[in-house]
Amino acid sequence: TLTFYLIGLFVLSMQAQDLIRHLRIPELDDLRQYVRSLPANTLMGMGAFAAITTYWLATRPKALKPPCDLDMQSVEVQVGGSRYARRSILQDSDTYMTYYYKDAQTMYEFFLRGIRVSNNGPCLGSRKPGKPYKWLLYKEVADRAELAGSALLHRGHSQTGDKYIGIFAQNRPEWTISELACYTYSLVAVPLYDTLGTEAISYIIDKGEQAHSIFCISPPKPEDLALICFTSGTTGRPKGAMITHGNVVSNCSAFIKVTEVSQEIFTYTDIHISYLPLAHMFERVVEGVLLVHGARIGYFQGDIRLLMDDLKTLKPTIFPVVPRLLNRMFDKIFGQANTPLKRWLLDFATSRKEAELKSGVVRKDSMWDKLIFSKVQASLGGRVRLMITGAAPVSPTVLTFLRAALGCQFYEGYGQTECTAGCTMSLPGDWTAGHVGAPLPCNFVKLLDVPEMNYFAANGEGEVCVKGSNVFQGYLKDPERTSEAIDKDGWLHTGDIGKWLPNGTLKIIDRKKHIFKLAQGEYIAPEKIENIYIRSDPVAQVFVHGDSLQACLVGIVVPDPDFLPGWAKRRGIEGSYTEMCKSKELKNAILEDIIRLGKEAGLKSFEQVRDIALHMEMFSVQNGLLTPTLKAKRTELRNHFREQIDQLYAKIKM
Repeated sequence: TLTFYLIGLFVLSMQAQDLIRHLRIPELDDLRQYVRSLPANTLMGMGAFAAITTYWLATRPKALKPPCDLDMQSVEVQVGGSRYARRSILQDSDTYMTYYYKDAQTMYEFFLRGIRVSNNGPCLGSRKPGKPYKWLLYKEVADRAELAGSALLHRGHSQTGDKYIGIFAQNRPEWTISELACYTYSLVAVPLYDTLGTEAISYIIDKGEQAHSIFCISPPKPEDLALICFTSGTTGRPKGAMITHGNVVSNCSAFIKVTEVSQEIFTYTDIHISYLPLAHMFERVVEGVLLVHGARIGYFQGDIRLLMDDLKTLKPTIFPVVPRLLNRMFDKIFGQANTPLKRWLLDFATSRKEAELKSGVVRKDSMWDKLIFSKVQASLGGRVRLMITGAAPVSPTVLTFLRAALGCQFYEGYGQTECTAGCTMSLPGDWTAGHVGAPLPCNFVKLLDVPEMNYFAANGEGEVCVKGSNVFQGYLKDPERTSEAIDKDGWLHTGDIGKWLPNGTLKIIDRKKHIFKLAQGEYIAPEKIENIYIRSDPVAQVFVHGDSLQACLVGIVVPDPDFLPGWAKRRGIEGSYTEMCKSKELKNAILEDIIRLGKEAGLKSFEQVRDIALHMEMFSVQNGLLTPTLKAKRTELRNHFREQIDQLYAKIKM
């Protein structure tokens, strides 16, 4: 056997030598002699080239590997006969994700895991003006939560099954400690916030009745209520969405699942800055994700004007944002590019970074980062590696630019309180804009026909409906509005109109109801505002418009031709109806009057129009702006006055 083996080696070596001669490749000895004969400067050049090549191969930017084929981010499923439903490609089966960590299936267990994985590291931090952050350790937070929970038990006034504890405060360590106190003793937290208004808060307190004493102390189960999250409502009283521990855990777990493909899954070294309202579920879910990993949460000083100072001091790694803040950053950056050369450099650097994004490369150490974008990154503390935006749509132009400029993983999500926070989210590696991502692993999404708006699910368009482990249990003591939100098959109807894109992501294209969000995430009910403004004596008709990419409202006002002359004359303004409608002085007088009526009616500042345009022709059935029942056709009004609306926003920005 050995003989045959040696013969085989000899034959192979002979064949190899013949092959080398045939290809005219120099043998090793010849190659050595050739290299020795080269001049020293040539050898040095070859060595330098080899070193540079080796360094480039070792340090070249590596693309973030996506978790799936980005051309197919969701798949169609059949759910109880429901057609046109889709699920996340990241789920292995047609089931909802309920948890990520087996030992963390309630928010109480989330915090216990955080204590363990952080090794009792820093947990909650706060600071005073000009001072560094001071931190409470995880076990210190747990001890305070236990003491606070014990105090709540002894302050109860009745013995019923209700367990609601109101939390009314700005973001601060005590807020989270109070929440954990509730979880420790299976109580239910009811976050409150000042923009609800005093009447709404009184209504919530009456709805939840009182905080009650609990004598059977036990950790919560996934199906137990964790929060009653009141939404500000659109036409009247607030609605209390009942959110269970399982709802919150599934939403947090889905977020972790989506981002796990990145090489930097959340760890105890992460730092999050808490400045978005804790009464909103977006911030609650982000904090939950951080706490289960033993990370740190630093709270802003309570003044949004000092946020940049807090960012520079805290140096967070995780930074959730709302579109309004992104718009400010975008405007500030481009406002500083105030010469043709600066603008050219900014545009060129952005195009280079965007090209890297398209290839999946996310980094902040390129030449363009060092030359152009380093100051922007430093303004956020210099360590941000993950951002997520939600609460309202963000302009694709703004999102794409800031993804390039900030050099971090930047996700966009979509959802509402009724599905805990999110139901779709963009995937790692997909840095395109203009969509809100694929369904999260904790839920399915389907589209439902809206024939009155000419949207049909068969065409991939319709009302967005959600079903999954993150969907809420209903509105507190409000079965009527619960049945309006959740149908008999368990699908949550969002009221938004969506469209499936070819790659399985969702794009929000319209609103079924006339309710919309401003850029900062505040809900607006335009009819309510219009019904107040119409009380103004010189106003015959009014159309209030809000753009989810804008932070304020504008309006189109048709003055009353019969009442206007006398009203205007009392203010020293005279002329024909046409002349008065073109008068800037008259426009400002009408604006002042409707703002006054808004204040008297209790409208919040973001519910007031910032500017108006006067229009001489009445909205009518004949010109297509009213229905036969004389209701406003809002889509037609928006399209009809698009030029005036754009001019109003352009003037406001100036």
